[in-house]
Formats: sequence, structure tokens, C-alpha cells
Amino acid sequence: MQHFNQAEIRQIEDRYQDFLKVIKSKFDEERLARIEKAFRFANAAHDGIKRRSGEPYIIHPIAVARIVAKDLGLGATSICASILHDVVEDTEYSVSDIENMFGPRVARIVDGLTKLSGDFDSRQVLTLKKILMTLSDDVRVILIKIADRLHNMQTLDSMPVNKKIKIAGETLYLYVPLAHRLGLYAIKSELEELSFKHKHPEEYKKTLYMLHNQEEKRNYLVNEFIRPIQEKLETEQIDSIVSHRLKSTWSIWQKMQKKGVTFNEIYDILAVRIVIKAKPGISEKRQCFDVLSLVTDIYKPRPDRIRDWITMPKANGYESLHVTVMGPQGKWVEVQIRTERMDEVAEHGFAAHYRYKDISTFENELETWMERIREHLRSPDSDAFEFLDDFKLNLYATEINLFTPKGDMVSLPQGSTVIDFAYDIHTDLGNKCIGAKINFRLVPINHPLENGDQIEILTSEKQIPKMEWLKFATTAKSRSKIKDAFKLEKKKHLDKGREIVEEAMKAAKAPITSNNLKKLIAHFNLNNKEQLYSEAGMGFLKLNNIDEILGKKSPNKLVKYWNITFNRKKKEEPALQEEEVLSNPKRLDKGKPFLLKEAQDEITYSLAKCCNPIPGDQVIGYLSTDDHIIIHKTGCREVEKFLSSHGNKIITAEWTRFKKQSYLTRLRLEGFDRMGIVNEVTNVISKQHSINMRSVKFDTHEGIFNGDMFLYIHNAEDLHSLISRLEKIKGIDLVTRDENLND
Repeated sequence: MQHFNQAEIRQIEDRYQDFLKVIKSKFDEERLARIEKAFRFANAAHDGIKRRSGEPYIIHPIAVARIVAKDLGLGATSICASILHDVVEDTEYSVSDIENMFGPRVARIVDGLTKLSGDFDSRQVLTLKKILMTLSDDVRVILIKIADRLHNMQTLDSMPVNKKIKIAGETLYLYVPLAHRLGLYAIKSELEELSFKHKHPEEYKKTLYMLHNQEEKRNYLVNEFIRPIQEKLETEQIDSIVSHRLKSTWSIWQKMQKKGVTFNEIYDILAVRIVIKAKPGISEKRQCFDVLSLVTDIYKPRPDRIRDWITMPKANGYESLHVTVMGPQGKWVEVQIRTERMDEVAEHGFAAHYRYKDISTFENELETWMERIREHLRSPDSDAFEFLDDFKLNLYATEINLFTPKGDMVSLPQGSTVIDFAYDIHTDLGNKCIGAKINFRLVPINHPLENGDQIEILTSEKQIPKMEWLKFATTAKSRSKIKDAFKLEKKKHLDKGREIVEEAMKAAKAPITSNNLKKLIAHFNLNNKEQLYSEAGMGFLKLNNIDEILGKKSPNKLVKYWNITFNRKKKEEPALQEEEVLSNPKRLDKGKPFLLKEAQDEITYSLAKCCNPIPGDQVIGYLSTDDHIIIHKTGCREVEKFLSSHGNKIITAEWTRFKKQSYLTRLRLEGFDRMGIVNEVTNVISKQHSINMRSVKFDTHEGIFNGDMFLYIHNAEDLHSLISRLEKIKGIDLVTRDENLND
């Protein structure tokens, strides 16, 4: 085995000594000795091992330990576990060895952090489940895991492009919501920025440029806005610091995408923060409201943008007052008001609660959240990817507070419905639920709940759970309970679905081969044939166009899938040559972008129906079978899920020049109605741009104009040119592309 040279040994020692400077003042000699022992052991275990960047591997555990100590404020046990976290996975040492040398607490955390071996497709999901099981006993596991991911993101530049996209997508899908749920605002923001930089590099650069371009103007506005507030605070002898922060590039871009607005239309790019040094003997809440009163004396507030997170803190412990006021030059500015303690908790989350010794409330909140996770983990045979989807539902959701008829409070994620509330109270209540009385008013089972609602669940002994409930059940617990009710039906659905699929294929005179089944699975964006049979058995799939679906596989070949013969023939016979092409496809080089051509090669592709990309859009590919790729837009939500659970099947993709084919695209128009506007719109589309229209629908109501158009577009460049021209028509206020092509 190759050992490190003297220069590398000095590099390691320098990094370790820098780390010691950060922690020396916090620990006694005994704890420092434990940390020293962990470092020397890990350093010896990782001797000669390097990261992809070329630096010694041990530098990574040191960096993770630094984040754990400095940013999370955790103790010696967590620091030792951080230094040792990759020893079991990457060396010959076992968890038992760690326990013998460092004790059961460190070993348990290291075990929770050690990745599982096995099938790559489900490894990330199973790893998450293992972490969450350990989290039931020790929250430090997830905190160290987040620190580990942060350093990996900070050093992502050495990775190939497809790995960057995969890791960044996984981070956005799982680790950012976890950091959010634990109140780690500073780490969450950095993870978002780094993921944005690597997953959408061009958009990241553009957003960064737009922020930089307005910096001077923004600084002037900030100084002009802050000055009267500071003067008032000094007059009232309130000891505080007034600062400002910019909305992150990721948050800005997300808002532009979701709301279809331009950079200049986002009014909350800037936020002013007032952090008060609280006076002893007076409640922090009262002091914050006093400052709110001073601010609204100076600037007029926007009534619908006042948020009181002090009276009712967020589920992750966040406390603050938010108010949006009309500042100088007619600009809306958000003002955040909090004490030093609240600010520390807002930035550093869970660990900060322990530093301030005010943990009882937050521990109760964390325990409630963990109990929901345990409910899901108790079902050992639950599908790993269903678990991932359902778990993700509750990470970002804002909590709302609801009340039972007796006045007991129940917290659920915002967007929860009557059925979610029923299942949260008791499984039988959910199974028998037929509706509810909310504030003494009858509502159906799918009625969305609002903060402060008092709910009485209505039941019937004749009621049984229905699959359609999954369409409006939002919490992981309710979805899990509904699925549990159908587990006994699963085999019946599979058997029925197998019959339906086989009958449909026989009707199309298509043999029931693994290749044909793979084509169906890819067409419906499913994971495996069990899911295909199950969804067919439950009536979720339409199989009336089997011949068309299977025929898409080889559009440039005369022989269709069902004409392939698998008998041994001589090499010169066409059928065998055709089979050889299909069963031995061109090998895909995942290190290079997959080129999308009008004339497909042996490796075929289709465009995802969830986001409907067109040539010129930024896209990536999902390898659904060995020789078929589904192309998604890089911002597609389905891709975020695939990146975290099927990361090895994600590849980069690029368009070649498309000239012949056109693609169905949907545009929506909004504006003010005037005489002749419809004629001008259709003239721009059909005459000036020579674009074919499948359907056009215009509607006007009280002077407001709305258009919904289905057009055949060659590429994104033509689309952007058309949108730019339509936006110049007098009366048109907004033109947006709608990815949903369902009428």
C-alpha cells in the first residue's frame, strides 16, 4: 500500500492544528485527548487514501468535524464520530472495533452514518431510513450527516458533470429539507447555493450577475431605509444591530420559475434585520413588538405581510417578527425583528437550543416530528421510494395548529385535509371518516384545513378507505395508513394487472417479452414490472395503444418489436441481425453528454410527459432501460426525485441541431382586453413566425384578457423569440410557458 509523502503529511497536520485552534478553548484536557485519539486512529486508517481532488482523504473528516464543532456547536462525542465517520465504510475496521476503542455512543453514531452496501438504485433511500432509525435515539447522526454533505458540496468541483448534477439534485431533494426542518438556516442556504451553482450553472451565473448589477442602487436604498430606524432606536435607547441580507440566488431563481416573474418583479430580494440585545426582566416578545411599533410608525406596513413567529414559533424552533413595509422609492422591504437568542437559533437551529439551555419546547416539537417518522419506519415492507416521497412531504411544510372538539391542539403541515386530521387522531377514525364539522360547518373529507380550525370528525361504520383518498391525503402518516389498508389487496391488483397487460399485448399481437415490458415501464415512467401490473390492476393505466407504444422503440427500422424472433438462425438472416442490434445496443458512455438527434441511434430516447422539453431547453436524461433514455428538463420535479433515488441512472444530455420536427408547446397569455388584440396575437404566431397552431382559446372577463394556446414549436430559441414578440403587443402583460399539456 502506498503511504503519504512528507508534503502530504505536513498538509494533514496543518489542517488538524487549524481545527484544534477552533475547539481548544471549548473542551477540557480529557475531551481533547479523546479527539486526538480519534484523529490519530482515523489518520492511520486512511493512510495513502486520496479524494478525487488529489488531497489526502483524512482532510474531509477533519473538515466535517470543524463544521460540527463550529457551526453546530456539538460536543466531543460528535466530533470523534465525525472524524471516524468513514473509517468503517472505507477501511477494514468494523463498528465493533470503533466500539472497543471509543465506546458505544461513538460507535452507534458511526454505524448510523455508515452507508449500506447492495443495490445502488435503492441505496440512498435505505441509507436515509437507517439514519432516521438512529435519529430516533440520537439526533446527532443527522446533524453530522448534513455537515458531511456540506463539505462534499464545498469540494464538488473535482467531480465530472454528471456526478455534480446527481449529487446537487440529491442535496436539494433530501438534505436541504432536512436542514430546514432542523432549523439550520445558514447551512441550508449554503447547500442551496452550492446545489444551484452545480445543477444549473448558467442560471446561477445570470442571477449572480443581476444581483451584482444592482448592488450600488441597492446599497443606496438600504442606507436610506435604515437611517431613520436607527435614529429612532437610539432615541428610545434600544440596544440593537440593524443589518440587511439578500435573498439567495436559489430563492430568487425558484420564485422566478414558480411565479413566472422577472428579476425586477421580485420585491423581497432585500430584507432588513433588527437584532435586539434583550433587557433582563422584560419578555423578549414584548421588546420585539415595541420595535415593530417603532418601524410601522416610520413606514406603512402591508397588512397581509405581517408574520408573528414568536407567539407561535415554527416547527423547527424559528422565532421572529416579519413585516413588509413601503420603503423609499416605492419599494417594498421586509423587516425581521428578533432578539440575539432568536437570531442564534434561527441561524444554527437545533444545536443553538442546547447552547441557550431553552430546549424543552423544541424537544417536544422534535419528538412530535420523530414520532411521525417512526410511524412510517415501523412498516418494514413499505416500498423504499414510496417512503422517500411521503417522508419528503413533511420536511418543508409549515405547521398549522388545529383543535379537537375538547380544545386539544394538534399540529399538522400546512395544506393538510380532513382525512389527515382524522388519521392523526386515530387509525380507525381515519378509516371510518366520511367528513367533518369545522367550526360547526359541515365539510367533505378532502376539505383543506386552516390555522385555528376546530374539527369534529364524522364517521360511519360502512365507510372503508378508498385509493382516491391518496389524491388529497398530504401527511406521511395518513398516506401510509391508507396504503396499509390496501396491502391485503396488493396481490389481487398484481394478478389482475398482469392479466390486463397480457391481454392487451395479445390483442396487439405482441409477444410478452422482457424488452416489451421494459418499453411499457419506460413509457409510463414506472420503476419495475410489479408497479406496471399494480397500476394496471387498479385502473390507473390506459393500454389501448400498445402497438403505438411498442412501435416507438425502433421508428427507423422495418421490423417492430413483436416481429423479433429469438430462435437460433444463421448470421445472414435479417431477423437475427435485427435482434443483435436490439439485444446488444450501443454502449452508453455516461462520462459524456448523450446527444439528442432527430434520427435516433440504437439507444433511443423519449421526451418526458411531466415537463415536455423541446430542443434548446436545458435537459438531463434518465436511463429507464439499458437502451432507452427519458429526457427531462433540468428543473423538473420528477428529476429531483430520480437524482436522490436513482442517481446512477442520470446522465447529461445535449441537443444537436433540430430542423424538421416540431413539438407541442403550451403558452398562456394575460393582459388587458382591447379591440383587435386577438387578431394581432394570431397574426404574430401564424404569419410573422410561421408557427402552426393546434388550438387557441381566448377569454375576456371585466376587461381582463386570457389566452391559452397549443402551438407546434421547433426549438426553444424559436419559442423565446415568439414570447418576446408577443410581450411587445400592447395590452399583453404576461406570456408564460405551461409544461402541462393536458387540456
